[in-house]
Formats: sequence, structure tokens, C-alpha cells
Amino acid sequence: MKKLLVVVAIFCCAIFSHAQEISVAAAADLSAVFPQVGASFEKETGKKVRINYGSSGQFLLQIENGAPFDIFFSADLQYPQRLESEGLTQPGTLYKYAIGKLVLYVPNGSQLDLSKGLHVLQSPAAKRIAIANPQHAPYGRAAVEALKKEGLYDSLQSKFVMGENISQTAQFVQSGNADAGIVALSLAISPAMKNAGRFVEIPLSDYTPLEQAAVILKSSKDKAAATLFLNYIKKPAIARLLADYGFTMPAAGGKTK
Repeated sequence: MKKLLVVVAIFCCAIFSHAQEISVAAAADLSAVFPQVGASFEKETGKKVRINYGSSGQFLLQIENGAPFDIFFSADLQYPQRLESEGLTQPGTLYKYAIGKLVLYVPNGSQLDLSKGLHVLQSPAAKRIAIANPQHAPYGRAAVEALKKEGLYDSLQSKFVMGENISQTAQFVQSGNADAGIVALSLAISPAMKNAGRFVEIPLSDYTPLEQAAVILKSSKDKAAATLFLNYIKKPAIARLLADYGFTMPAAGGKTK
């Protein structure tokens, strides 16, 4: 009988421990900064958080098909809004947490003159250009928009090497599988990339603002912990950390209409 009670106690503890861990679906442009956010959240609250990085559009489809995430941090606003319209989110939790930026990044040793901006990609030295897949990656969609605005898309299309998300896109440049890449500023200034290459910001007027939003999902098994994490993101210290990685903060404190 005593052994049975011990087994039951261990089993219950395992269930309780699992329930205390929240699962976050986070856009890949957050992969440099969110490990710090998650670690500081765990230290301060004692709550466990598991952060999964990937393409916002792919996460959208996974959530629509029942993926067990608690919170979704998207690289754009429209995907959380779509989930909200489908009744898959916790009412009143949609929050704009940051605005991202695009840069043109090249590795050290590149002869490309970044003072020319996107037009330098017309150079024969830019044989392969990495962008995120615009079908499901907001940064890829913005890259295409910027290239079209500059009148370059059609002439450069044959050079594209497409990443499944913006983090993989950056890795293509880092690994030498692309001569240049249109990537997130947050990744370009991350410790892994800032000393490995150089970049120039793409004019904000060339693409629709990358308003990034988060939302708690209705399917969350621990809405209290999910709310705690979302509120943690709203702290001034986290806003400063995001700013250190090149994000700007939305007006009106991130509230949505």
C-alpha cells in the first residue's frame, strides 16, 4: 500500500510539474532575445516556459489544427487577429509587443557596397540572396514588398534562396549558402551575427510596418501562467531589452483597437 501511495504521489507531482510549464510559439526573429526573457521570467516567477521558434504563418496553421500552445508571439498583427476572429484566442489578450525592422546583411569579407542599399544586389557578386519564404514568414513578405518598391524584385527573383523562417534565412548567410540576406535587425545585431558581418537598414518606407503581436490561446491549459508571462513582456525592463535588439515599441502601450 505504501509503495502504491509513493507511485501515485510521483505521478501527481509529474502532472503538476507539467502543468506549470507553459508552451510559447514565438516568431523566429525573437530567437536571439527570448531565451533571456524566458530565463529571467523563470527566475523571477518560478514558472517554467518552453519557447518554440519558427515561422509565424506555420504556427498559425498549427494552432488552427489544435497545436497545444499557450501563447502565440507572431511577427505580424494579422495572424493573431485571424485567430481572434476564429474564436481561438482568450478574449481581450491581443497585445502589440514590438515593431520589427528589415536589414540587408552580408558576411565579413563581402565586397558588396552596402551604401547602395538594396540596389547592390544587382551586382554579379550577389549570386544568391536569402529571404524568408513570403508565403508564411512576415519578414519574407516584407522583403518582397521592399524589393518591389525599389523595382528590383523581377530581376533578382532567380537569385533567391528561401528560408522557412527568418532565422534560417540568416543562417544561410552565416554558412556561406547565400552572399547576402534580407533579415531581421534583431538577428543582425545578435551576438552570433553582429561580429560576423555588416548590415544596412532597409528604409521603413519600403515596406508595411512589421507590427508584432501576441495573444493567449483559448486552448491554453494554464491561462493564469500564460497571463503572467504576457504581463511580464509588458514590463519596462523587457521593453528595454527588446529595444536593445532593434525593436521599437508600438504606440499606445501595445493596446489594440
